[in-house]
Amino acid sequence: MRLSIPYPWNIKTIWMFLVFCSCFFPSLPFEGHLICGTNNQTSDNFGHKVNEAMESLWELVSSKSWGTVFKKDPKYNIFGFAQCYQDVNADDCELCFKISQGKLQQCIPARSGRVYLDQCFHRFDHYDFYNEGVDPKYDHVTCGSPTGDSNDTYMSQDFQSKLDHVILNVEEAALRKNGFGTTEVKGGVVTVYALAQCWKTIDKQACDKCLTDAGMRLRECGPAAEGRALFTGCYMRYSTNRFFDHGSGTVEKKGFTDWVTLGVALSGATFLLLAVVGAFVSYKKLSRTKEEVTGLDALPATGLKTSLNFKYEMLEKATNNFNESMKLGQGGAGSVFKGVLPNAEAVAVKRLFFNTRQWVDQFFNEVNLISGIQHKNLVRLLGCSIEGPESLLVYEYVPNRSLDQILFSKDKRYILSWSQRFNIICGTAEGLAYLHGGSGVKILHRDIKGSNILLDEHLSPKIADFGLARCVASDKSHRIHGSRVPCPGTTNRESRRLWFRGASS
Repeated sequence: MRLSIPYPWNIKTIWMFLVFCSCFFPSLPFEGHLICGTNNQTSDNFGHKVNEAMESLWELVSSKSWGTVFKKDPKYNIFGFAQCYQDVNADDCELCFKISQGKLQQCIPARSGRVYLDQCFHRFDHYDFYNEGVDPKYDHVTCGSPTGDSNDTYMSQDFQSKLDHVILNVEEAALRKNGFGTTEVKGGVVTVYALAQCWKTIDKQACDKCLTDAGMRLRECGPAAEGRALFTGCYMRYSTNRFFDHGSGTVEKKGFTDWVTLGVALSGATFLLLAVVGAFVSYKKLSRTKEEVTGLDALPATGLKTSLNFKYEMLEKATNNFNESMKLGQGGAGSVFKGVLPNAEAVAVKRLFFNTRQWVDQFFNEVNLISGIQHKNLVRLLGCSIEGPESLLVYEYVPNRSLDQILFSKDKRYILSWSQRFNIICGTAEGLAYLHGGSGVKILHRDIKGSNILLDEHLSPKIADFGLARCVASDKSHRIHGSRVPCPGTTNRESRRLWFRGASS
């Protein structure tokens, strides 16, 4: 019998049904890696025994999110292990376990198998593997596609720096928190997220070894937007998209009723307490808002009347509303545009990614300090603006391009002689020496590279991007203790010791 439903309408209905279903059915966990052993078990009863072991495992996983099982047999032994990651809730843990169970059944009649999913790990073998942390034969790393900015040298270096930091941070977090940690590194246009999970069966030393080796291998994925380290004793993942849940965790079903009863008993007191706290927080927030408004109202008497302050509307007009045709480049703190002031003076306007209204006094103090640092080999800071929707910095305009653009330009319009190169080296050194103490204050640049050395009309070098930051106190110019020094520049060329331990020599 032929259906009377018109063909186009029928296809449309099916499509809408599939879209509707996709909104309600959970997505399957990503299959990171499935490994089946090479030695097979010839017994007909082997598959049945493996399934029995998996069912026994499920009883443990459903109650405490992980478990081990041992099935002894005269012909063969079966050791099993499964664990959901700590940020996975009970429903997702159950789904992940069932999927992993189906994947592992594909390995039978192999005597061993393991599968890594984005929410759980599952393994069976013929020997006791519970204390294994690393195994070079099976440890594996998968890398995703490169980030969209991988062709931009600066953005690629900035991403690799963030990747190094987020991996180190998540290793430390996992070791502090019983084998599980999540972290993120923000800044610029990309945030990198990371998660690390050690198996419950290994000790802290094995966990440390596994995370360290996994982190080293995972760093090689850069500039890929995501990567996974699938190791014998641990799992590590990073991504530019948030993939973990801080607030959730695998809920143990045992004792659930007791907790519900206790929660009901305390609900009245909790509600009252929250009401009091909410009223107090609202009061403090209102008071803080009034103080901030008062501070901004008082600002014209200080910062806004200084010669260093520029009107936002004037800079917006000078850059033709920050038109892309006026864009000179982009750094870690913001984009730089060429502008022409009403007096026909050309300037460079940096449009900051962050807003300074929350620390306006400190911002003006540092603008005032940096603007007073003048040297023939330093780009001069002319002023700033915080009146508009974003904060702006105004620098002198340097007509020629940066050193890296001239050195590596394909059109070869500029061919630097050895004399010119020597003068650029000496001028850069003079500028650094002045920053390190010639001006009466000591400033660490931390990010000297070709793109931060601009050339004027005479090809004389001018160092850029050395502010804004607190300066190093004179009695701490050779060694800094305690906390990380808030110096300018990115972390690409900064000593790892200074960044992580707050010490530099």
